[in-house]
Amino acid sequence: MTEKSDRCMSCGVTLIGPIGARFPCPDCGEIIMRCNRCRKQSNSYTCPNCGFVGP
Repeated sequence: MTEKSDRCMSCGVTLIGPIGARFPCPDCGEIIMRCNRCRKQSNSYTCPNCGFVGP
């Protein structure tokens, strides 16, 4: 059985260990995951649960 991997919401890179950030969506509370590179570049992301778009 394969475990679901965490992926950056902006670029799709697999997040392993402490690289990146995990935080609740400001609108619905769904967990948003982003890599350090996308956070640093302020790349946008879209919440898969409610559609909220943020930097």
